[in-house]
Amino acid sequence: MKQTYRSIAVLSLALLSGILSCSEPEKKESTEKPDENRFTQVVLTEGMDEPMEMTFLPDSKILFVERKGGVKILDENTGKVTLVATIPVNTKYTNKEGVVREAEEGLMGVIAHPDFTKNHWIYLYYADPEDKQHVLTRWELDGNTLVESSKKVILTVPTQREECCHTGGGMVFDQEGNLYLTVGNNTVNPASGTSNLDERPGHENSDDQRAPGNTNDLRGKILRIHPEDDGTYTIPKGNLFPEGTEKTKPEIYTMGHRNPWRPTLDSKTGYLYWGEVGPDAGKDSIWGPRGYDEFNQAKGPGFFGWPYFIGDNIPYNRHDLETDTYGEPYDVNKPVNESVNNTGLRDLPTPVVPALIWYPYGVSEEFPILGSSGRSATGGPVFRKADFKADAPYVFPAYYEGKWLIVDFMRGWIMSVTMNDNGDYESMERFLPNSTFSSAIDMDFGPDGALYILEYGSAWFRGNANSRIVKIEYNAGNRKPNVNATSDKISGAIPFTANFSSEGTNDYDDYDAGKLDYTWKINGADGTTTELKGADATYTFETAGKHQVTLTVTDTKGESNAASFDVIAGNDKPQVTIDFKRANKSFYFGDNSLPYSITVNDNEDGSTDDSRIHANEVAVTFDYVPSGFDPIEIASKQSGVESEALQNIGRNLIEASDCKSCHQYAETSIGPSYQAVASKYENTSETTDMLIDKIINGGAGIWGEHAMSAHPQLSKADAKRMVDYIMNMNTVKATVRSLPLSGSVKTTIPEGEDGQGSFLLQASYTDKGNGDVPSLSGSDFIALRNPYLDPQSAELRKGVNLMTTPSVNFFMVGDQSYIGFKNLDLSGIKEIIVYAGISERVDAKGGSIEIRIDSPTGEIIGQTEPLIAKQVVGFRPPPNVNFIDWRRQNSSLGKVTLSSVSGRHDVYIIFKNPEAKGEEILMSVNEVQFSNTLQ
Repeated sequence: MKQTYRSIAVLSLALLSGILSCSEPEKKESTEKPDENRFTQVVLTEGMDEPMEMTFLPDSKILFVERKGGVKILDENTGKVTLVATIPVNTKYTNKEGVVREAEEGLMGVIAHPDFTKNHWIYLYYADPEDKQHVLTRWELDGNTLVESSKKVILTVPTQREECCHTGGGMVFDQEGNLYLTVGNNTVNPASGTSNLDERPGHENSDDQRAPGNTNDLRGKILRIHPEDDGTYTIPKGNLFPEGTEKTKPEIYTMGHRNPWRPTLDSKTGYLYWGEVGPDAGKDSIWGPRGYDEFNQAKGPGFFGWPYFIGDNIPYNRHDLETDTYGEPYDVNKPVNESVNNTGLRDLPTPVVPALIWYPYGVSEEFPILGSSGRSATGGPVFRKADFKADAPYVFPAYYEGKWLIVDFMRGWIMSVTMNDNGDYESMERFLPNSTFSSAIDMDFGPDGALYILEYGSAWFRGNANSRIVKIEYNAGNRKPNVNATSDKISGAIPFTANFSSEGTNDYDDYDAGKLDYTWKINGADGTTTELKGADATYTFETAGKHQVTLTVTDTKGESNAASFDVIAGNDKPQVTIDFKRANKSFYFGDNSLPYSITVNDNEDGSTDDSRIHANEVAVTFDYVPSGFDPIEIASKQSGVESEALQNIGRNLIEASDCKSCHQYAETSIGPSYQAVASKYENTSETTDMLIDKIINGGAGIWGEHAMSAHPQLSKADAKRMVDYIMNMNTVKATVRSLPLSGSVKTTIPEGEDGQGSFLLQASYTDKGNGDVPSLSGSDFIALRNPYLDPQSAELRKGVNLMTTPSVNFFMVGDQSYIGFKNLDLSGIKEIIVYAGISERVDAKGGSIEIRIDSPTGEIIGQTEPLIAKQVVGFRPPPNVNFIDWRRQNSSLGKVTLSSVSGRHDVYIIFKNPEAKGEEILMSVNEVQFSNTLQ
């Protein structure tokens, strides 16, 4: 954690209590992993203007800075944000052509002095508005006023402003009052996305041997100094180079960094940790390795390899750009800096320290849990319970003792990293796996023990409505009820009676079981209020209009929660029905055409049968839904004729990716707007192919100096959907033609699709309302899925372990583990086939498969004999072999012949092996096929 005023106070209290206490030792706290529902996320503020870093002040206040110079205080007690000052800073650079562009620099870092309660000092790190330098300054903060006359310049770092990027600016104090400061390499990103090794005259800013690899330059380093009370600093013992060493800077603690970001210290071991952003190359090449981001650990001073090595010391190749020739890889055992731009030592420190964790754009073979996407390693704190006062309300449990919590700006996960007693990497797991923290630019524990995340927002170089400070509180005590409120009728002609239900309401605390208090409040359309008691209730609506119903549930500790819904009285919802002329209404079995008919009935408007509702008033569509998208979810989002969720699949893919970190729809960010891309290029197949290649493999040089990240994890089909959406942004949408109320639809798979998707028939009608009572819409749909279901789409799970190695392994772990699919029509289904496989890295016990309906203990409708999954050699098929076909051929088949069953059911596929112990893997499930024939 970042050491501030609280650390010394806590340390003093701990020592004092240890000396004076004669009481018995406290009971040892449980080290079991806590339930995820014990953590609560609280959004403290939103809508900041490029927030960069935060630090904590007394009285529940957070001081944070914004890149354009804003210094602000958030008071948690009131929720109010106060602008304390605006620091004049530089935010631009002028390239060789004289074009002024946005730089990453500005006001980059802030930290409070450990003795802030006594001296009120804060430190700011920013780009000087006039001179080409970054400055570390100290100021006095008096309440909400930054005392201008108190400013002292502590340290300056000379920089260049002809090229972008990489600033650093993260700060942390240790317990001896030493200040650590991360400093970026201040170097342009090469178009190749690899290392910066350009020694040609005039290209000095493209040579990282002049900064990160230079012992006589402060850039590309983590500095360690001891600020003195008079505004100067001294050099603490134990830095990388003793004072007076020729051609070195004594401030350097670690060197060989590209873009070190947010640092933290383990208060127990003194080890330094930080995230470091790597280059953009999406694949290995003659230049050297692909790009990796890193999470690093320094047990002491050292050289961390850049620009000669990356990841676990993977070497780059020597490259003479003057002659465009390549030499041998750099020698990790004897690193030397022979650049003409080097002003420091030739022989660099050894041993070169490898990264603790490193990962590319694609899936990492060493750390597959990190997934694949854009990447930008931020950092995060190490948890030590001793860092907090005894009465801190939200301190994390002992399970996290000594663990490093890390976050990635692009990927949105937080990982909990476990080290062994020597401080070496042991394992990691996702923290709060059901949550995403996008654009996290800083993360630290506060004095109250909660974890705070500062989120920059989705677009670079501008204020973002979705920038925010999120607080994660751990609740070791009572938990509020979780409330669910429903009604069997939410509309109708008056009078009508509705039955309210609290089914689904629960409380995680066992002592509240059966003791919750339920209160229903009906705020009527006529202004009256009615209260009812009980878990369920009945009410008759006699007044037309919109009524609000609220259920409040209170537990035995007096804590409550609520849920609400609206009821429309005086208008009945129209009933839309699709009569589908086939037995099974869940799966598509290769039918060439599908007959259907549609009827609409509305109490006020009439029906399609009596022609009071005309065919042109009913929206009817039939669409192909690509694989990877849930047709039922899309149907639930339909409105009128056009399904935005279906039309905007490309947009959905963009929103789910890291694209918005660099691109906006209508405005320029780091990269061009999507509208600008659509305007620049003609919408041709050649353009589409070119843009698909750019998305997957990355690129640079068309829209500016910033390189576009590679996205090798995207399929060409998904990249094409994204390109199609972008290229049609500036085109006026044509009205979608509605189908007739009866007829047949042809099942045509669009060109370029893999045929693994679904078909979706939808119908909807919006009635005419009833006086002042609003209109209501009714709809129906038939979603025909591909009969091969991906196990990852299973809504019901027990004993699943998902490993995202170069090919996904969906492991079933332990006896009686299962996956389940909700509400499937089994009419006409003869057989269920489970395609099971296992990777060459994992030993599996095998087992038998059992199919049950409606619950894990429901009726058995089929089962297999024990089977052993095939050992599949390799992760990918040979060249020119279809992956899906290859996977099916390399799977063991668990064929389950079904007993006679029809209608819709929840289907449970249960994996059994009584001899399996604990977490032993039974098999990996590749696909589940629902067949209407026996195979």
